[in-house]
Amino acid sequence: MIDIKKRRRQGVTNYRKRVKLLKSGLPRLVVRKSNTGIIMQIVEYSKTADKIVVGVDSTKLSEIGWNPKANAPTAYLTGMYIAKQAKAKAGSIAGQDIILDIGLYRPTKNSVVFAAARGAIDGGLKIRGTINVDNDRINGSAIAKYAEKMFGEDKDKFNVHFSSYLSKKIDVKQLDKVFEQVKKKLND
Repeated sequence: MIDIKKRRRQGVTNYRKRVKLLKSGLPRLVVRKSNTGIIMQIVEYSKTADKIVVGVDSTKLSEIGWNPKANAPTAYLTGMYIAKQAKAKAGSIAGQDIILDIGLYRPTKNSVVFAAARGAIDGGLKIRGTINVDNDRINGSAIAKYAEKMFGEDKDKFNVHFSSYLSKKIDVKQLDKVFEQVKKKLND
């Protein structure tokens, strides 16, 4: 038997918020951020157990030339990727309204969870509500500017800070251009 009070005590589930989401009767776009990436799922409610219609992990983006990190560009591309998967796998979801489930995250402007939702919208999913995220954060140009500044000030610090990009031969100072290439691959 599941101890519902235990999940509340542990701070794992906000049941008031969950009930409001479930009362809508719409599928949920669940977005979760880990230390290493982004996980997204389209979930439909069932009395016995929630049904995951489509699930995507940002690590799949490495197959198309992106270095998956837990940042806004990765979240956006993961959102586009789940929209592509939803169109291919689940015809019933395509064109249907979906609500955003950000779990226990606080709704903060330009957050990673909203970048993921914006990617899903741009990929073709219909998510209720207004999702605003700055384009500089989404396309990686903010990271590229920071990398350029750090490269000019301290190359050793730059090499340590951006080592995962450098090990995959990604020019972090041109991250916005790499982002556009990967986005184009997802749209094809």
